[in-house]
Formats: sequence, structure tokens, C-alpha cells
Amino acid sequence: MQLSNFLRTILKLDAASCLGMAALVLPLAGSLEGPLGVPSAMLESAAVSLIPIGLFILWLGFRRDAAPSLIGLVILGNIGWAAASVIAAVDLPGITPLGRTMVAGQGMAVFLLALAEWIGLRSSRDASPSQA
Repeated sequence: MQLSNFLRTILKLDAASCLGMAALVLPLAGSLEGPLGVPSAMLESAAVSLIPIGLFILWLGFRRDAAPSLIGLVILGNIGWAAASVIAAVDLPGITPLGRTMVAGQGMAVFLLALAEWIGLRSSRDASPSQA
């Protein structure tokens, strides 16, 4: 399937958010633990996981075509990340009000990216010639 310019742009934005968050959180995890109430090991693990994820999404964002299942994988991953973020914001022991706001806020941003990617996937599918 040929990827629309809209979808490719959203994928690049998603990748930039992943890689940017990793670049910010990795060196600051210890300093963020107190104000956020999120253990530094959890912050570091999340940030490290964002590096390969972000690189994969960036690779997709620069492709002209890709299997719809790959885009679906990104969308499902984003929905899972958003859901885990909301659960963490509500249930993580010791999380501060600032931590709740930050974790839930980035989860909502990831959900909005997933929604935009789904819209882009549908428009790309509709615009792609049928392959019989």
C-alpha cells in the first residue's frame, strides 16, 4: 500500500516524539523520580524502549509504501502505550499529582497519534489501487 503524505508526516511526528522523549528522560530519570513519583528505573526502561520503537516508526515514515499490517502494529502499540500510561497515572504507588498529569498527558498525546495514524491508514488504503 502506498502511504499518504499525511500518514508519513504523522509517523515521523510519532517517531520524533518517541526519540525526543527518550533523549529527555534517559539523562534526567534520577532527577525526575522525586517530582513525578515514578521510579527512575521505570522511567529509564520506558525511555530505552522508545529508541527501537522510534527508529522503526521513523523507518516507516520515510517509506513510500508499506504493508498495512506494519502501520496497524504501530497503531496497536500506541493504543497499548496510552492505556498503560492511564493505568500508571491512576494506580502507580507514590505517583505525585505532577506525575499523574505528565504520565496521563503523554498517554493522551500518544492516543491522538494513534488516532491520526488510523485516519492516515484508512485514507492511504482508500487511495491505493486495489491489488487482486
